[in-house]
Amino acid sequence: MTTATAAAGRRVRKRKRSNSDGLQPSPYRFTVAWKNGDVLTRLSLFIFGLGDLARKQIVKGLAFLASEVLIILYLIEKGGTYLNKLTTLGTAKQTKVKVNGFWVYQAGDNSVIILLYGVMSVFVLLLLILLASLSLRSAYKAQVAIKNGERPNTIGQDLRSLFDQNAHVGLMFLPTLGIVVFTILPLVFMISMAFTSYDQNHTVLFSWVGLKNFGTVLGNSGGDVNAKLFFSVLAWTLIWAFFATFLNFFLGMFMAMIIERKTIKGKAFWRACFSMSIAVPQFVSLLVMHTMLQRDGAINRLLESWGWISGPLPWLSDATWARVTVIVINLWIGIPYTIMQITGILQNVPTELYEAAEIDGANWWQRFCNVTMPYIFFVLTPYLITTFTGNVNNFNVIYLLTGGEPTPVGASAGKTDLLITWLYKLTVDKNNYNLGAVIGIMTFIVLAVVSLLTYRSSGSYKNEEGFR
Repeated sequence: MTTATAAAGRRVRKRKRSNSDGLQPSPYRFTVAWKNGDVLTRLSLFIFGLGDLARKQIVKGLAFLASEVLIILYLIEKGGTYLNKLTTLGTAKQTKVKVNGFWVYQAGDNSVIILLYGVMSVFVLLLLILLASLSLRSAYKAQVAIKNGERPNTIGQDLRSLFDQNAHVGLMFLPTLGIVVFTILPLVFMISMAFTSYDQNHTVLFSWVGLKNFGTVLGNSGGDVNAKLFFSVLAWTLIWAFFATFLNFFLGMFMAMIIERKTIKGKAFWRACFSMSIAVPQFVSLLVMHTMLQRDGAINRLLESWGWISGPLPWLSDATWARVTVIVINLWIGIPYTIMQITGILQNVPTELYEAAEIDGANWWQRFCNVTMPYIFFVLTPYLITTFTGNVNNFNVIYLLTGGEPTPVGASAGKTDLLITWLYKLTVDKNNYNLGAVIGIMTFIVLAVVSLLTYRSSGSYKNEEGFR
């Protein structure tokens, strides 16, 4: 009994050491390499490639050493200066001095450049730490191989492994690098702006202000941005995203189901009509509709000529009319995409599910509620989440159709402005980049919470193996 209990305990400890997929952790991880490595291996943490060079892995060792030298040179030449100035974001103002009787302007510090290169230098430091870890682990791996009477892998063998057993590393390197350079780095730069005084009054030199900008956005101090205006725009953004997502989805689904009915003829023709509407550039359609919906536009004139109205309708000049208008116009733009999505899904619903429902005596509505609808939701839940996210950030429809109008006098956001269009106005039109960055962060938080809660409660997340 004692032996069985001990064996069970060992199995539990082994599972705890394993990752979530049940795989054993690497025997060459950092903690093991530092604990069991010899002097050369440990020194490789500080002198990159030393352990590899000592064990005749010349190319790999030189590559590590060259990387360390280049990074250190960058930090000495540029990175260190920007890291030092990152704490203040610069203090030297532009000055002018008289040289040979002429006034010459001498440029001062530029806080934007300091912030950008400072953030980049922080990432370079993180890269240095990563390379130090890889150097230590590589040296330890060579040490273990020699200890076991084996020959350490050559650089050719390591490269070939990136296309074989370590193919995931080779294939994911460039995408990961692209995400870091083009997504994470700009995101950190943008988030950093939210804690500075970078606005229309401080375009060259600005400083850190902590959480002051968040207090401005979420406070009642008045001005261009305040809590009342923020929550008003946020509420309209969520209402817009909800209707723009689910009206498109349900109306597109019903139209797709109508087209797929056995009694409907010319299915290819109807699909082609919707496909052709997608081919028209969206910005062209929106600008045309913007012109037609003006007070003296074609739609008001046509309705007046028919005698349906006695005066022009305020399609874009009244807040309620404008909000309903953008939702309806978005239906015209978005429904064809939904039809194309759901048409393919309807053609792949397992026929045995319908046969079982018919045997049980289910009518068409019961088959729709218990077979068709759950299957569509199971397949399209991730698509609906991304569509909702896209509609929260749907810049084109709002900006090209209404421009955020109508806008109350003195307000920085119009009645149809979304958070993304409001952010654009604050940054591009008014140069209030710090407040724009705060709104960008708040938008990200709202989207992250809604998306995670929705997806984690969906069947696509809970049952990844398939639809039941």
